[in-house]
Amino acid sequence: MWFITLIVLILILGIIILVHEFGHFITAKLSGVHIYEFSIGMGPIIHTHKGKDKIDYNIRALPIGGFVAMAGEVYDDDDKIPKEKLMCNRPWYQRLIILVAGVFNNFLLAIIILFFLALFMGSTTTKPIIGEVLENSAVAEAGIESGDQVLAINGIKTASWDKMQIALYRKNKNEAYEFVVKKTNGEEKTYNVIPKKIQNEDGSETTQFGFGLDTTVKKGFFASVSYAFNKFGSIIDSMILTITSLFTGKIGLDALSGPVGIYQVVGESVSIGISQLVYIVAFLSINVGFINILPFPAFDGGHVLFMIIEKIKGSPINAKVENAFHTVGFILLIILMIYITIQDIIRLF
Repeated sequence: MWFITLIVLILILGIIILVHEFGHFITAKLSGVHIYEFSIGMGPIIHTHKGKDKIDYNIRALPIGGFVAMAGEVYDDDDKIPKEKLMCNRPWYQRLIILVAGVFNNFLLAIIILFFLALFMGSTTTKPIIGEVLENSAVAEAGIESGDQVLAINGIKTASWDKMQIALYRKNKNEAYEFVVKKTNGEEKTYNVIPKKIQNEDGSETTQFGFGLDTTVKKGFFASVSYAFNKFGSIIDSMILTITSLFTGKIGLDALSGPVGIYQVVGESVSIGISQLVYIVAFLSINVGFINILPFPAFDGGHVLFMIIEKIKGSPINAKVENAFHTVGFILLIILMIYITIQDIIRLF
């Protein structure tokens, strides 16, 4: 089983990375930028093909990551290439399109997958509407009923179930959680919900609120389009809340997952079925796109940030300074990845 999960994980990451890098590749090629190499994976080359376009198409040994090597990505660094084919010499808008194209492709892939999932399997609402309420549960004792829509938790607006999950996960200084709820008659009411602590077999505690969500299934083309965009927006919204919560300390780094954590999720999805597995592709594709567009050095968003600064100041940023920032950012990312991976391994035991 572990071998199947590993193969599936490699395929999923390969698809997501291929789609991302293809965005950079095709827009760079259409913009006339000289491309040295298009690689899927990192590390030693295990297969290479020289295309008619003189580009090296490579598959590398480590199935994590990938890249498009373009001439003059930061500054004029190759005298053998015509100046107009260096990325740094292309118009500002073209460079911007090339940088964001990978993220755009990841988002587009996710929306397409979500649409077809909803079209063939049906979809449920993304709104946090209460479905089943367990008897004697925390929400039942507070007075929340089936059909109620949760508008906010502890001051955080919950436009979707995804964002509601993050709001419930955030550290709460009080024992009670403040739920703002829209009743079925349109009335808004506020409830204080004190979650119950459930003791697990391993000695750990689980916080339990005791409710499910509305699982009414909708089908049809327009319902599927609506679901795809609403679900995409809801996942992005929850990721923004997660990032801000990390910076404010409301969520710890232990909430993040690395390759080991993703492997576990993929393994669970394999056992559930193909629809869950396909959904994971969409979810991870949104994750990859969202993380890459963050304005942090070494990410696509970091490069975009420097381009915006360049536009504001009216002249290029010193290439050595920019490269130094990206190098430091990359080192910090590696350290963070190592830490998260260690935490994932500890959770296994």
